[in-house]
Amino acid sequence: MGDRPALKRPKLEKDDYDSAYWPRPSSNGSAPTAASGPPPQEEDEDEEALSEEAVVALVAHHERDVERCKLKLLQYQSLLDTAETKLAGARAQLARYRDTKPDRKPPPPPPPSKRDPKAPPPPSQRDPRPPPDQKAPAREQQPASRPQLVIPGPNTRPAPRPAPRPEPMPGLKKAAAPSSSSSLVPQERPRAEEKKPKRKIEEKEPQNLIASVKKSSAKVLKFSGGNVVSSQHKRKLRCLELCPVNDQLVVTSALDGFVTLWQVQPKGPSIYFLSKTNCFSPKQRWPEDMAWHPDGDRVFSVYSADGGDSQVSMMNLNVSGQKKITFLPEKPHTKGIINNISFMPWSDACFVTGGSDHAVILWQETDDLWTFKRVHKDFHSSAVMGVAGLQHKKVILSVGCDKRIIGFDLSAGRTEFKNLIDTKCMSVLTNPCDFNLYMVQTGAPGRQLRLFDVRLRQTEVHSLGWKQESSESQSALINQSWSPDGWYLSSGSADPVIHIFDIRHNGQNPCQSVQAHQKRVFKALWHQTFPILTSISSDLNIGIHKYS
Repeated sequence: MGDRPALKRPKLEKDDYDSAYWPRPSSNGSAPTAASGPPPQEEDEDEEALSEEAVVALVAHHERDVERCKLKLLQYQSLLDTAETKLAGARAQLARYRDTKPDRKPPPPPPPSKRDPKAPPPPSQRDPRPPPDQKAPAREQQPASRPQLVIPGPNTRPAPRPAPRPEPMPGLKKAAAPSSSSSLVPQERPRAEEKKPKRKIEEKEPQNLIASVKKSSAKVLKFSGGNVVSSQHKRKLRCLELCPVNDQLVVTSALDGFVTLWQVQPKGPSIYFLSKTNCFSPKQRWPEDMAWHPDGDRVFSVYSADGGDSQVSMMNLNVSGQKKITFLPEKPHTKGIINNISFMPWSDACFVTGGSDHAVILWQETDDLWTFKRVHKDFHSSAVMGVAGLQHKKVILSVGCDKRIIGFDLSAGRTEFKNLIDTKCMSVLTNPCDFNLYMVQTGAPGRQLRLFDVRLRQTEVHSLGWKQESSESQSALINQSWSPDGWYLSSGSADPVIHIFDIRHNGQNPCQSVQAHQKRVFKALWHQTFPILTSISSDLNIGIHKYS
């Protein structure tokens, strides 16, 4: 049985018992105890006697949080600087546009707003004396320079005051520093600000590099220093992609289904782990290929069309938790693996996928929704292995295992050219400086890389390659990358080296091979703003290589 309820006691003075209430007697008649007071002294001593190991672990946990926040702060500052540079460029372009139209008349002033006849006059015209049916409250005399107090009517509601804007944290100009549980990129802006029919892209001046192909000797790069770190993946690596907005950020994917975000530091050089996200499809399929959105805030992955599985996922770096990964509901591919995804270098936000069902699919973003359009399905007789877009016109290049290279004019809705070569094609890559030059990776030993000019249709400009010592077959998992100046090509290989090609060299062999890993190298990626190559390998490591 519980204690019987205690009766209320009268309130006493604190001077009597050093408490606001009289102590409550216990149910068994023993000494009275306080009804509401501090716990016994023994319990206080027990609570204060915390374990030293627990405090040390707590300090270590907060130290890790501080280091993580410092890395995120560096990333935010870089993104902020890039955004401010783009804003300044847009304002300068707007000023130039307005200067070219001197006859442009300014917009007429807005018409005066009609006042409500029943509304009270402004305070400056209002009689300071109160109306006869309303008594003014007694007030002290105030200086004549102060404005009169306006007393609203009974049906007048005061306008709500806007909430004060929070002050920015020290060290940042416009972006607040993230907490340890925040996402890795700045918070998501309102959709009303993000909606743009067309994004602005930097217009590059095309260069004529084709005229110098095979016309001189190779210029060898000097590699000095480098680091190799664990990739944090448990199975073989599959993809390595560079952020188009901030090339200090790279993402990797592997057969364990995770997509990992990294930050590269030019000093050292070194690379730091930022986050890891589970990107397995609903049918537990790993990403086959990845691509950054041109805005640098999302990463898209493609999977397989078998078993009704989701075909495309979108990882939004602005959010965290379960909403970070979104699977697009559309499933246009009919069977097999989706081998490649590539964003087009155009003003419209769109990307193209090529699959084992021989189809090339164009995906477009409209009102925050992604819709698809089948570009063609019958032009390839085998799996489409690579897709790319030309920068100076809306032409989609596609290559496949059927040895075909097809250029499809999206504006005209027809094929612009077709090319049939002597071996299967596994990827295609356009040159960043010469818009007419593109590279196709093939399966021919010694001539793996072929250079073509879109103006010459079926004419091969140059062929490059290497002799593999560990294997004679060419894997489709091996990929290439163009240097920022367009003169060099890097390629992985079944041997643990990175092959570097200079397209000006009149020979076919690599101008140099860099020892980088212990096992097969899948890809070596050139950074755009500092002289560093980042590579991935089947030894589950990521390599950072500095050159000059």
